[in-house]
Amino acid sequence: MASSKLIAIALAGAVTAALTTTALTANTAEAAAKEKCFGVSLAGENDCAAGPGTTCAGTSTVDYQGNAWKLVPKGSCLTMELPNDSDGNARQGSLSELERDPAA
Repeated sequence: MASSKLIAIALAGAVTAALTTTALTANTAEAAAKEKCFGVSLAGENDCAAGPGTTCAGTSTVDYQGNAWKLVPKGSCLTMELPNDSDGNARQGSLSELERDPAA
């Protein structure tokens, strides 16, 4: 009886490990197809921290905050269309932190 329980526990552990490995591989492949793009997220919709004014996901305080990033499909950051700033200047996403549109 005890050996049956040990076999069941071992089998459950093997299945769990296989499912975890599959999920991690899928997440890694998905992440590899994306890049961090600074200055493109709306307030509260950034993916994580990038400097003063952000601490992690969802903490940016202004739209298009330059030090907040969002994961976007690889190759799209520099070409996505964004609205002009309040002075009428064109905005563009960046692969590195920007100094524009600071946290409020």
